Amino acid sequence: MTLETPRLVLEPVTVTFARAVLAGDLSGVTAAPGWPHADTLDALRPYAEHGSDDVPGPWLVSVREPRVLIGECGWYAPPGDGGEVEVGYGLAASARGNGYGTEAVRALVGWVAAQPGVHRIVANVEAGNTPSRRLLERLGFTVAGVEGPMVRYARLTATPQLRLP
Repeated sequence: MTLETPRLVLEPVTVTFARAVLAGDLSGVTAAPGWPHADTLDALRPYAEHGSDDVPGPWLVSVREPRVLIGECGWYAPPGDGGEVEVGYGLAASARGNGYGTEAVRALVGWVAAQPGVHRIVANVEAGNTPSRRLLERLGFTVAGVEGPMVRYARLTATPQLRLP
């Protein structure tokens, strides 16, 4: 399964690909300068070590034309009992500032919100990361708390219905 936007294609990462990237093997892909970055490796490591191709994990984000891998996004785990899912995302520095992040995260959030049992989507962002904070706010996230240098954003997957008397 892939997720597609007007300019991007999001494809699920396979465990084999995650292991290859961690080993420094980028054969078979054209990657933007600066990909993978340190956060990419942090995101792929748990999937490479404990993931399964049967359970959705991270997604690769590529520009459609010409096909260039620019980043990754995904959830940390399927929803728990409370229905909350945490998402994360990252782009190569060379791909930032073009609206790709908003486009990719919008597609990811749409997919996550459609998964069974998901009621709330959260994301943690460094307080000083203004572009990432603005991205989340554009997508309907609001500040849910601050812990140290991190700001926690949240959004419900559906607008609660008002009950009239």
